[in-house]
Amino acid sequence: MSRVGKEPIAIPSGVEVTVAGQTVTVKGPKGQSAWTAPDVISAAVENGQVIVKRSEETKEARSLHGTIRSLINNMVFGVQNGYVKELEIQGVGYKAQLQGRTLVLALGFSHDINYEIPEGITIEVSGATDVKVSGHEKALVGLVAARIRAFSPAEPYKGKGVRYKGEQVRRKEGKAVA
Repeated sequence: MSRVGKEPIAIPSGVEVTVAGQTVTVKGPKGQSAWTAPDVISAAVENGQVIVKRSEETKEARSLHGTIRSLINNMVFGVQNGYVKELEIQGVGYKAQLQGRTLVLALGFSHDINYEIPEGITIEVSGATDVKVSGHEKALVGLVAARIRAFSPAEPYKGKGVRYKGEQVRRKEGKAVA
């Protein structure tokens, strides 16, 4: 039995979980998420908890059991508390600003980068160099933060670029002049 999969998921107050067939829907103050589980995994709401079970003992079912439970737990946590990723931009002239639902990034290229913010994601820019990505879906928040970072990852010589808040960039020594 999966150690993670057999743990029940407590449903906090203010969060509503419904299971219709293989689809699990979670509603809360931060939003709503729905996800369809594979046929070998079933979920049920019992006594204020979500119980995740597998219908067979195949390798696929065993490997998915804990994963599905974690995904449902992330949905419950996300609609109640939300997820946040913070990015910082370093470099002379490097900055970010919001224009409606578009994040405009000046990252040292000859042109600005316009990133359309997906639905369900909120981006806040403070001080033109601090970007805060938040939303109720963990995977989407991480994906958006990774895409913004990928436009100009921090380079090892001067440290310029976009990095996660608190990320350590190993610096390299420049070419020595003899």
